[in-house]
Amino acid sequence: EKRRIDRRVMRTRAMLHDALLSLLGEKSYDAITVEDICHSANVGRSTFYAHYTGKDDLMRSGFRPLRESLLGRHRNVETPRDMKDRRFTFSLTMLEHARGHMHVHRTLVGNRGGTIAFGAVRQLLCDLVSRELAPPAGRNAKDTMPREFVVQYVFGAYMAVLTWWLDNGAQLALQQVDAMFQRLVSEGIGPGRRRPP
Repeated sequence: EKRRIDRRVMRTRAMLHDALLSLLGEKSYDAITVEDICHSANVGRSTFYAHYTGKDDLMRSGFRPLRESLLGRHRNVETPRDMKDRRFTFSLTMLEHARGHMHVHRTLVGNRGGTIAFGAVRQLLCDLVSRELAPPAGRNAKDTMPREFVVQYVFGAYMAVLTWWLDNGAQLALQQVDAMFQRLVSEGIGPGRRRPP
């Protein structure tokens, strides 16, 4: 009985989430109402509010499967050697997810839905980056950077690259973008070269 109820809950939530994604293909996030979502999913308002407090809550919840997928990938990196070879394991999965939701990215830019999505992604990726960073070697080492500084640096760089890639139609191959990101965060950009005058 409980399993049947759980399945029904999951099905209802999936329908509501799919309805929101479908509506984002037709109009802006700000213009979408709970009424629109219920109509598209063919569920009543009371059913909607039994699961979510509003459309922002529904939007945030859409990132749970992505979180599980990224955490699963992180757990599958078994040894420190694997971690060294490919440090930020979220990168490729995140690129795949973003490419599959390009139409949503375009509709969310510059509105409340985009702010909510960015907040959810920020929380998720900063958590993953923090997990993957090696613990600081010495507490009082002069050249030790604050951990949160490094987390924000990696997250900011990744989001800038991801946005640039999506804005340019995701033309570069996933593996190529991932490899370049991995190389930059592990090796840096190298010594600067001045252009001849």
